[in-house]
Amino acid sequence: MLKQRFSVLSDADFEFQEGQREGMLEKLSQKLKKTSEELHLLFAELQTY
Repeated sequence: MLKQRFSVLSDADFEFQEGQREGMLEKLSQKLKKTSEELHLLFAELQTY
């Protein structure tokens, strides 16, 4: 759903190795120009669908 909402994202943006989740979230945050808190709120919003 996040990829549909933000066309700038690709499958590669969601790939991460075990233990590297925070690094992936940081990259998403930078690419979307959102703070970590905004990104977490966005994920929470998308989980309600």
